[in-house]
Amino acid sequence: MKRFAVQLVLLCSLLCSVVAQTAQPLAEDPQIEKRLQALSQELRCLVCQNETLADSRAGLAEDLRREIREQMKAGKSDKEIIAFLTARYGDFVLYRPRVTPTTYLLWFGPFILLGSGLVFLYRQLKQRRVQIKQEPITAQDRRRLHELLEVPHEKEPE
Repeated sequence: MKRFAVQLVLLCSLLCSVVAQTAQPLAEDPQIEKRLQALSQELRCLVCQNETLADSRAGLAEDLRREIREQMKAGKSDKEIIAFLTARYGDFVLYRPRVTPTTYLLWFGPFILLGSGLVFLYRQLKQRRVQIKQEPITAQDRRRLHELLEVPHEKEPE
C-alpha cells in the first residue's frame, strides 16, 4: 500500500511538471495577446496539421507563437507577419489556403467530383429507363399467372 502511495505521488508530480512546462506565458500587453490569439486561429500548426496554431500544444507551435509575439512587439502588422510566415513555410501554414492556380483543385475539386457523379448517375438512370420496356400483360400471361398462384388443396390423410 505504501508503494502505491509513493507511485501515486510521483505520478502527480510528473503530471504537474508537464502541465507547468506547457503553460503559455502571457504577454505584458493584453492587446498583443488578443491579436496573437486572433492571428493564430488563421494559421496551421506545422506539426499537427489539422489544428490551428492557437489550439496546438506542439513545441514548434509554441516557438511560432513566440516569434509572432516578438514581431507584434516590433510593430509589424498582421499582413506582414503572415507574409513572413508564408515566405518561410509556404501557403501550407495558412489554415484557409488562398484561391490560386495551384489550389484550384483543392477549392473546386469536390464540386467537380460531385457534379460529374450526378451527371453519371443521371445518364445511368436514363439509360436504364430506356432498357426497361413496360408492356401490358396479355390475357394468356394473366391465366398462366393465376394457374401458378393457385394453391392445390391438401389431401386429407387416409
